[in-house]
Amino acid sequence: MTLTNDEFQACDMTDLARLIREKQISEQELQDLVLRRIEVVNPAINAVVAIYDTPSSEIPGDGPFAGVPFFIKDLYAHVEGQVTTGACKALAQNVVDHDSEIVRRYRRAGLRILGRSNTCEFGTLGTCEPVMHGATRNPWSLDHSSGGSSGGAGALVAARILPAAHGGDGAGSIRIPASCCGVFGLKPTRGRNSLGPDLGEGLSGIVAEHVLSLSVRDSATLLDVTAGAALGDPYTAPPPAETFLAASMRGTGPLKIGIRRQTGLGTETDVDCVAAVDDAAQLLRNLGHDVVETEISLPIEEFRTRYARLWALAGTRGILSAATATGRQADAVAAESEPFNQHLYEHGCKISAAQYLQDHAWFHARSREICRHDADFDFVLSPTLGTPPPKLGYFDAAQVNGDVVMERFFEFLGFTLIANLTGQPSASLPTFFNRSGLPIGVQLTAGFGQEGRLLALCREIEQARPWMQMIPKMVRS
Repeated sequence: MTLTNDEFQACDMTDLARLIREKQISEQELQDLVLRRIEVVNPAINAVVAIYDTPSSEIPGDGPFAGVPFFIKDLYAHVEGQVTTGACKALAQNVVDHDSEIVRRYRRAGLRILGRSNTCEFGTLGTCEPVMHGATRNPWSLDHSSGGSSGGAGALVAARILPAAHGGDGAGSIRIPASCCGVFGLKPTRGRNSLGPDLGEGLSGIVAEHVLSLSVRDSATLLDVTAGAALGDPYTAPPPAETFLAASMRGTGPLKIGIRRQTGLGTETDVDCVAAVDDAAQLLRNLGHDVVETEISLPIEEFRTRYARLWALAGTRGILSAATATGRQADAVAAESEPFNQHLYEHGCKISAAQYLQDHAWFHARSREICRHDADFDFVLSPTLGTPPPKLGYFDAAQVNGDVVMERFFEFLGFTLIANLTGQPSASLPTFFNRSGLPIGVQLTAGFGQEGRLLALCREIEQARPWMQMIPKMVRS
């Protein structure tokens, strides 16, 4: 059997795996089809930055996705014998000698690691425009950002190169590109997926890894194959009572959902993003749920000051890690890094360990307050982002200084970063388009450890508004 482009674009990963099991398509035929899709689509969007020669002798696992090709984000998640660059030129020859834990689990699930997707340098921006690999363009509008830092993953899924791809999320980096590219993106609970063996908490526990996908069921099944702590992990999520796939198939019953239109960080939410969340609220009411107004109150200036320090350490850590991996001086790596990361490094080097520990404790205290507030609801609904997808160059610190980029950072992703601090599971759903035809995602956030319930509600919305049918014009043509 040879899949036509239309047939392929109608498949999710679960469908592709079934076609292989039923011998309607071979692994090689599917891989060749994906490579042809890359040849046709990728020159326009620049989502894929490395393709591996998959040895024919490699025997994939026999899990639920046996033989299905897959892409790993070019940041932190290592693939043995391959380069991990983090879009940093200093790491261009950084061949690693082991798989990260999540990659091991993907392999056990049967996935064939075909290559790498684009990211911004060290994952520190809400867009994917690295100097090293060039910008990833939004399949819905090539002049606009695909989001970041998992922008390559979001664009390749939206462009139907593959129906799911790995991503990471430290301030929204799964949900941001999911919103910008019109796909589904789930950030799991803190500790649900191991960051080992190279990372532990990923900077105050804010980092999580999972996927961007076309379907909710793919996200659920992929979480089933990766979830669980590895030895030495500093955080663990509560074990689920059943598989995430099974949980996602359950009815939700009437729910109490809080709706939040403002970030609480003193920023203004764009009218398109307010329209998207109001549209989703009405959809939820039509589905039988109670939607109640709610806002959070945060000490704005203190929050921003402390968060700016935390994010400065994210860029500083990237530069220090690259220096360690290459045996070079950190200042030399910083001098070759992009302007925003130079800005972060300049500030990060002035932060003491004692200050970081104080900020770490302060954010965990605020997280408990937010979680107590959110406990009054089954879920909290908000815009995913404060603005629609920006034009390419909006976050370019070579054009505006790093402080301006940081201000735009808060305006753009003030809704997403909260769940990274609290550790709650949070998803972006592609339910809305503005008048310019750009996707505008909405975000649902659940209680700690409640991915199953969250996936069930997301699936209910997916059935009411089937987003897999939304395909960018450039893909259809």
